[in-house]
Amino acid sequence: MIKPESIEDLETFLALAYLLEIESSDRYTELADNMQVHNDPEVEQLFRKLSEYSGKHASEIIEHAEGMVLPNVASWDFEWQSPEGPETTAFEFVEYQITPVKVLQLALHNEIRGHDFYAHIAEQSPSEEIRKLATEFTDEESEHVELLKNWIAEMEQNKGNTRDDMDPPNMPE
Repeated sequence: MIKPESIEDLETFLALAYLLEIESSDRYTELADNMQVHNDPEVEQLFRKLSEYSGKHASEIIEHAEGMVLPNVASWDFEWQSPEGPETTAFEFVEYQITPVKVLQLALHNEIRGHDFYAHIAEQSPSEEIRKLATEFTDEESEHVELLKNWIAEMEQNKGNTRDDMDPPNMPE
C-alpha cells in the first residue's frame, strides 16, 4: 500500500494525482448518465460540467509529468481514507431526486477531501519537490472549494433546495 508519507518520487505522486482526477471525472460522468435516465437534464449537466473540470485537472497533471514515465498505479494500491478516492462521489449519496444544490454540496465535499489529501502529502512527503507540488495542488483545491461555496450560495438564493415528486416511489403493501 502506498501511503502519503511514503511517496518519495514525483512520478508516483503525479500518477496518484492523475488517478484521483480521472476517477473523479469518470464517476461524475456515470452520475450524469444516471440523471439522464431519470430525466433530470439540469442535474445531468452539472455532473457533466464537474466531470469536465476533473478532466481538465487530469490534463494539467499530465503537463506536469511531461518527459516522465509515470508508474501504472491502481486505486487499490493507495491507502485512501475511505473506500473511494478523495474526489470521487460514492453512489450511495446520489438519489434520483437530487437537487442541483445537493450536487454542488457533494462536489464541495470532494474538493475539501482533495484539498486535505494534497495538504497531507505536502506535510508528510520526504521529498521537497513533491511537497512543493502538493502545496501547489492544495492551493488549487482551495480555489475550487471557494468557487463551489460561492456557486452553492448563489444557487440557494435563486432556487429551492427540495423538489416535489410528482410520481413518488410506491411499495405495494
